[in-house]
Amino acid sequence: MSGDLDVDLAVRLLGGTPTHEGRDPVLLRHWAVAATEFGRRMTPRAETVRVVERDGGLDAGLLARYRSRPPVVEVYTDTVERAERLVAERGWRHWFPEGSVRAAALAHEQAHAWLHHTAVRAEFKRALGHTALRFGRRRLYAYVAGADEVAAHAYAHAACGLGRSPLLLTEALAAAVSCESEN
Repeated sequence: MSGDLDVDLAVRLLGGTPTHEGRDPVLLRHWAVAATEFGRRMTPRAETVRVVERDGGLDAGLLARYRSRPPVVEVYTDTVERAERLVAERGWRHWFPEGSVRAAALAHEQAHAWLHHTAVRAEFKRALGHTALRFGRRRLYAYVAGADEVAAHAYAHAACGLGRSPLLLTEALAAAVSCESEN
């Protein structure tokens, strides 16, 4: 049941991504399922990436961010703390144990680093199956905006053994922060 709900969240993320306005919901669901399955199966190799902690994530709308040059993950401690409080407020500890927000953020960014590799990116595009150009039997697969986010959330979900996708927490956090800033 929660798997279907998590796919619904992924469909909503893709549907809200620019370039996907008016896309067939069946196609969005196909991409969401393909990206989720790809993310769950990913096995990123361990790479040394420097982790930097800083504040300012709530204002920027960021929990963490991967930068490829040089490889670094920025973790926004103010957002992690707010997300942990939100988990407690919503009674979601059974899905997101104490400390899992930071762990999931790091796993999510590890997935982005892995998806940055050319061979992995090509495999991901094939898994999504979005054809940009066809010439006989040859196909050029296209990038699907937002699908990398879905895959990274699915990887974090599986890697951290969470009860629900971090997409649920991300969506709830965005709504809570937006409501707080309006007040």
